Amino acid sequence: MVTFKKTFLLLLVMAMTYSSVMACTNLIVGKKASADGSVIVSYNADSYGLYGYLCHYPATKNNPAGSMREIVDWDTNRPLGKIPEAVNTYNVIGNMNQFQVTIAETTFGGRPALVDTTAVMDYGSLMYVALQRSRSAREAIKVMTDLVAEYGYASEGESFTIADPNEAWIMEMVGKGFGMHGAVWVAVRIPDDCIAAHANQSRIHQFDMNDTQNVLYSPDVVSFAREKGYFNGINKDFSFADAYAPTDFEALRFCEARVWSFYRMSNPDMDSYLSYIKGQSKTPIPLYVKPFRKVSVRDVQTAMRDHYEGTELDMAHDPGAGQYHSPYRLSPLTWKVDSIKGFNERPISTQQTGFTFVAQMRADLPDPVGGVLWFGLDDANMTVYTPVYCGVTNVPDCYAQGHGDYITFSWDSAWWIYNWVSNMIYPRYDLMIGDLRKKQQAFEDNFAANQPRIEAEALRLLKVDSLKAQEYLNNYTNDCATNTFKSWKELGTYLIVKYNDGVVKQEKDGKFARGAYNQALPVLRPGYSPETLREILKATGDRYKVPQ
Repeated sequence: MVTFKKTFLLLLVMAMTYSSVMACTNLIVGKKASADGSVIVSYNADSYGLYGYLCHYPATKNNPAGSMREIVDWDTNRPLGKIPEAVNTYNVIGNMNQFQVTIAETTFGGRPALVDTTAVMDYGSLMYVALQRSRSAREAIKVMTDLVAEYGYASEGESFTIADPNEAWIMEMVGKGFGMHGAVWVAVRIPDDCIAAHANQSRIHQFDMNDTQNVLYSPDVVSFAREKGYFNGINKDFSFADAYAPTDFEALRFCEARVWSFYRMSNPDMDSYLSYIKGQSKTPIPLYVKPFRKVSVRDVQTAMRDHYEGTELDMAHDPGAGQYHSPYRLSPLTWKVDSIKGFNERPISTQQTGFTFVAQMRADLPDPVGGVLWFGLDDANMTVYTPVYCGVTNVPDCYAQGHGDYITFSWDSAWWIYNWVSNMIYPRYDLMIGDLRKKQQAFEDNFAANQPRIEAEALRLLKVDSLKAQEYLNNYTNDCATNTFKSWKELGTYLIVKYNDGVVKQEKDGKFARGAYNQALPVLRPGYSPETLREILKATGDRYKVPQ
């Protein structure tokens, strides 16, 4: 009976792991590498089945002694157990708390035998509990590692980004196996003048075990690997990634490729690592690199929309892209036809994103103003990043959890409206993406231009009355989200009118044009591209040739 239960739970976790594999991307910019001195962290939360919304955990004070908190698995909603609640907790909006501490993640899976289905703390609960209990990144690391030491780690291998206005860390964690409480882990601080990233593959190889200021790790991180037969060398050669998550073709092409793509945007020397992505070199991509230029928040937003444009992995120029050069592919990532196994590229931007953010953390400003979660729902390429200040205490209604879910459409849900618009564009990408880009860029340009004015007023109010400053930022955050949401509804109706039935309606002065007698002007018929027509003739011979 015990064996059956153990096997069933392990299969359940492996199924959960498979459903989320190759999901999520984190990009990191140190404060001396950024254009404005901020620490920047981004997150695409990618998973089929993930309904996107902006979560909120209000601060609490003086929770009664003996209060317990239920831990529910973030992926499956399965109750895992209970832990004591903290006496006081901090306000958390999205993945940033009131002290600008931000936590994000990507799942690398690792060795299936190390999953502990009897544990209490899953990776999602670790993030949000730590955000409610931490005033700094280092404190968050301690909270997370103390929790798994006491209550066990219930998820597969995970990379966490843990950051505050002064520093950013990558922490990688994996369990010890069924019924074995605790976890093995290592955390490395990203140098202030560097950028870093992780994307569903363990990235920490060798690390300096004597650098107590910039490297933290569990006492048994090496000895446990020896015990399990994952490593038998000397300590200085120990690689966390090689021991606990060895690379294979998918790890390189689907995961490390996203890291490479981000690095090369700011450091052309990284082009040389394409051979590693293709399995032609054994030298791994560095954990972090120095950019050749300063990186801005807008740069990171752009990077979150990447499909390998301009590289040999560009997805827009093969038959799978169709005549409208779509940089998207249907899942799954790997496929088989006849006796040939094939694959699709896996870029940073993907259609199954539930929510996305670019976190901006600034030490030179008071926390309520310094922390901005630039937040969007659905595909980063198709959404608008709206500002959500870390001091806000209200979630914009269109971002709230209560409207529909993954299988229930709602006109009041921003997630569903962004999906509605993006799914109209995917099949006719080149034809329609320009209409979205105009609105997207106008909104984001406006938010960036308004930021100094909004923050100056918030700072003025903060000196007078902190509650008034909070109300001001609440209202601004809500207005930005609500106005964008309403505009996206209008964009959806505009697109269905303009491109209905495969034709294009004519416009004049920003309106659909009418001719004599108030009739709509004749439609434009884009038809198929010459390349597509040639492929049709090639495949069908004389069938569609008009007889002479």
